[in-house]
Amino acid sequence: MVWLCFCHKIHPMKKCFLVSFFLFILAAPSFAQKSEFGVMAGVSFYNGELNRNKLFFLPKVAFGGFYRHNFNDHFSAKLCFLYGNVEGNDALSANPEQIQRNLSFKSVIAEFSGQIEINFLRFVAGDRSTPFTPYIFGGLGIFKFNPKAYVDAGNYIINGTTYTVANGGYYALMPLGTEGQGTTDEPDRKKYSLTNFSIPFGLGFKFNIANGIGLGLEWGMRPTFTDYLDDVSTTYADPVVVRSNYTDVAAVLSDRSIGVTDPNVDRQRGNATTKDWYSFAVATFSYTIKTKQPKCAAYSNKSNNYKRSSDFGQNY
Repeated sequence: MVWLCFCHKIHPMKKCFLVSFFLFILAAPSFAQKSEFGVMAGVSFYNGELNRNKLFFLPKVAFGGFYRHNFNDHFSAKLCFLYGNVEGNDALSANPEQIQRNLSFKSVIAEFSGQIEINFLRFVAGDRSTPFTPYIFGGLGIFKFNPKAYVDAGNYIINGTTYTVANGGYYALMPLGTEGQGTTDEPDRKKYSLTNFSIPFGLGFKFNIANGIGLGLEWGMRPTFTDYLDDVSTTYADPVVVRSNYTDVAAVLSDRSIGVTDPNVDRQRGNATTKDWYSFAVATFSYTIKTKQPKCAAYSNKSNNYKRSSDFGQNY
C-alpha cells in the first residue's frame, strides 16, 4: 500500500525508470554466469551556452562503476553510475559577444543510467578466444547537477546602481533566480529542478586481456531535457528586482557583462530553443563472474547406470 502511494506521486518517466531498475536488480542473481562488474575513470565536459561547439573543452576528472549482463555474444545491458564535473567560461571564448557577456559556471554531475550495448563482432566477456570488439550503446539516464559561479567580494555597478558582495566565493546559482525565476517581475519563470533526465549514447571498444578480465574505452554524449545545466537560458532580468527578491549577490551574478553602457534587461542572455549536453569519455576495467558449470548430462546418466548395475548385482 505504501509503495502504491509513493508511485502515485512521482513523475511517469521517473516511475518507468525506477520500475525498470528494480526489475533488473531482482533478475540479476539468475544470470550471474553472464555478469560483469567494472570501474571507470576518465574525463567529463559540457556543451551549451558557454561552450557551443568545442569537444573536450575544459575536461574534468570523472569516475564511476557499472554492472553489465551479457545476453549473448552481441547484446548486453548495463547499469552505470558516473560522477564528474563540468565547466564553462565566456572569457575563454573566441566570440566577442560571449567575452562581453562574461558568464561562467561549474557543476558536479552525478548520473545513474540504464544502457543497451550492441557488439559489432562476436564477443564473450572474459574469454580470450574473442579478443575484442567495437560497440555502440544507448539508454536513459537520470542525473543531479548544481551550477555554481565565483564572484569576488567588492562593489559592482550595474546600470548605475551599486551592489555590494560582502563575501567572495562560489555561490549556487539556482536559488538566486539569476534570470528572474521566482521574482515578482517574472511570475511565469519557475526555478528549474536540479534533477533531470539525459539520453546517453555513444561508442566504445572492449578487449579481453586475460581470462575473466576486460579493458575498454568508451565515449558517450548526453543530450539533456534542461537548458539550465549552466544556469543560462533566456533573457536578462532586472537586477534591481532580483536584488529585492533575493540578494546583492544574486543581482551581480545575473548580469556580469563588461563594456555595456545600456541596460541589458530583456536582452538575450541564452538560447532557450536548445538544451544543454554533457559527455563522459572513460577507460573501463571489468571482471566477469563465472559460476561452476553443471556436470554433463551423459556423465550423470552413466554414473546412475553404474549405480543401478551395482545395486542389481548385490540384490541378485
